[in-house]
Amino acid sequence: MGKVIVIEHLTLDGVMQAPGHPEEDPRDGFQHGGWANRRQDPSMQEVMGARMSSAWSLLAGRTTYERFADYWPKQERNPFTEALNSVQKYVASTTLTEPLPWQNSTLLKGDATHAVARLKEELDENLVVFGSGVLVRSLMPSDLVDELLLMTHPLVLGSGRRLFSNSGSKPSAFQLVDSATTAAGVIIATYATTRERESGA
Repeated sequence: MGKVIVIEHLTLDGVMQAPGHPEEDPRDGFQHGGWANRRQDPSMQEVMGARMSSAWSLLAGRTTYERFADYWPKQERNPFTEALNSVQKYVASTTLTEPLPWQNSTLLKGDATHAVARLKEELDENLVVFGSGVLVRSLMPSDLVDELLLMTHPLVLGSGRRLFSNSGSKPSAFQLVDSATTAAGVIIATYATTRERESGA
């Protein structure tokens, strides 16, 4: 059985929304897109690439999938692009219909938590998630996330969608597996979920 590995860019106040370009994700009036671009570092690509170097599949929610499908097939060939284009992709969505536009894409129908739980039982490879905050927050209460790779940037935005929200998040304990800090001050930390409730909760 594989693991679900979640990879996220975060701010100090926990915002995970739209780290790419300024117009990437304006949901809820978000106006701070592009906040991660100035702190990109080769070490970030290395840690993400390590999760893509062995047997893996991509797991994505609708918004992330549509943005990836619109962007990556149009990019020049490089190892990262080739890996994303060729890998098997599983998409959790109640609004998309098949056939999906990006090669090797499979639509997960019905409840996402049930579908991902079945995938974890059926597959040997890991399921790697980039972004897909709505999907990730739906999986965590059911203990379906095994590892969090968080790249925390040294800035505060004050608004935006957060990985851990006031509603829906439950007290949980994590184990720090490894960590590093980039020259731009981004903390790259990998946490394994312990399936334990935080003491006193």
